[in-house]
Amino acid sequence: MDRSNLAIIIQARMGSTRLPNKMILPYWEKEGILSILLKRIKNGLPKIPVIVATTCKVQDDVIEDISFKENVLVFRGNENDVLKRFIDAANTYSVTKIVRICADNPFLDIEELSLLVSEYENMNVDYFSYITSTKIPSIKTHYGLWGEAVSLSALEYIYEHAPNSKYHEHVTNYIYEHPLLFRIEWKKIPPIIECLENLRLTVDTKVDFDISKQLYQLFIDESLKGKDTLTKIRTIMKNHEEFYELMAKEINENIK
Repeated sequence: MDRSNLAIIIQARMGSTRLPNKMILPYWEKEGILSILLKRIKNGLPKIPVIVATTCKVQDDVIEDISFKENVLVFRGNENDVLKRFIDAANTYSVTKIVRICADNPFLDIEELSLLVSEYENMNVDYFSYITSTKIPSIKTHYGLWGEAVSLSALEYIYEHAPNSKYHEHVTNYIYEHPLLFRIEWKKIPPIIECLENLRLTVDTKVDFDISKQLYQLFIDESLKGKDTLTKIRTIMKNHEEFYELMAKEINENIK
């Protein structure tokens, strides 16, 4: 398949209700989460186009500025209808195969993302992502480690057939809630991570941010250089089990 039909689209905005401005809050060496995530993705998948899909609001001008600085494409669209934003972004850049990333996942597993992209390029499916042993799609978990692949045609079908605002905010929910309507393939979440009960690496709240910031300092430590993402996380959490209690509390208070 022509790679020009596939792109990584990252949703990002400044107007988070639980933690405003979380994309630019100082996270590591004065950089924010979005800048760090874009660098990690570009370094790991240099040949794959990256698009940041943000809103038309003035406060998201900074998202556009960061994206241009990191030399990635930008699309600005509807703030509340995230589904339409993805569809419009894909159509603007002639993308038919989308790898969707949420910008509040600084620990995104780049190695697994590369595998997801490689496999998805040769698939003829509507949706391809990770799932737990109890059949929960990874996007519904708190791990914050994986992306999901979805076809533009599947998103356009949802837009036409699912007027409920829930499905316009949570872009892919309709697909795995209606599996008979779509061609779906799953990858199992690696046991190395699934066995870490109450692991929460996605950043939605101030508590999440503070925990994540501390963990990231350990994640990039020279002592873990050369190890893959999942091994690093397992090693860090084994040595810092004190974070689990705080993570569990945030999971209970922020049900997906």
